[in-house]
Amino acid sequence: MPNAREVRLRIKSIKNISQVTRALQAVSASKVRKSMAAVLQTRPYATKSWQVLRDIARQPGKENLHPLLIKRSTVNNILVVVISGDRGLAGAYNTNIIRFTQHNFSNSPIPVHYVAVGRKGRDMLLRRRMNVIAEFSNIPAAPTFQDVAAIGHLVVDEFLSGRTDEVYLIYTDFVNMVKQIPTIKKLLPLEYQIGEERVQAFNQNDHQIGPAYIYEPGVHAILDQIVPRFTALQVYQAILESQASEHAARMVAMKNATEAATELAGALQLEYNKARQQTITNEMLDIAGGAEALSAEF
Repeated sequence: MPNAREVRLRIKSIKNISQVTRALQAVSASKVRKSMAAVLQTRPYATKSWQVLRDIARQPGKENLHPLLIKRSTVNNILVVVISGDRGLAGAYNTNIIRFTQHNFSNSPIPVHYVAVGRKGRDMLLRRRMNVIAEFSNIPAAPTFQDVAAIGHLVVDEFLSGRTDEVYLIYTDFVNMVKQIPTIKKLLPLEYQIGEERVQAFNQNDHQIGPAYIYEPGVHAILDQIVPRFTALQVYQAILESQASEHAARMVAMKNATEAATELAGALQLEYNKARQQTITNEMLDIAGGAEALSAEF
């Protein structure tokens, strides 16, 4: 059994750690509220824009409307945008998104290139010897569309140049404070797909003919502007969803760490009391034995 001094030092160390985790929990709670507000404010617009892109992708002769709607006959390269965090201490948040990425693409027969958003994801992908062609880190806590527009521009340029034939977006979808779901979305080429829950909430007529659009001043003048912009908007919304998920995961992880530290400090306090009591008992026995020895001499 360790002595009382060692136990006392351990208790002090654990209490210091619990103060740090409690402070991180409070900071994450504040950040997650702001991130949730940003997600809820932009989600209807992002969902509606995605619905517009899907409706355009189901129009007859879509290949003549915009190059981002053209499906390649042969897929030679795949680009995956992986959104993770810049910092740790968020439980299994970063690990889960990389495992989800590996589950979907590690056995792909087609060469896969990655764009890492976030230092943690970049480091994990590089350690696994994935082909990372670009990385974006230090995303602001409250990013604007301009802050992350370069990611969307890179994705669009890679597709239009022919260096990649399909683009996928992997991020963590924020559901609530305790539930965040790794999600994959095929970003390019834009295709109509049945089964996207949030888009269906805005459009319940998935099996009917899509709405007709009137383009003014012209179809190409409009689509050349909105298709790349709406595509980049999906990346922006995914980053907002991932940031809210990261802060929520960190808050829960720090809450669990604080509770575990408090429980461990309480158990060590009992151990310290036992060790201290044992020391006092030994000292009393020594005194009693010394007194008995003195009385025996006289």
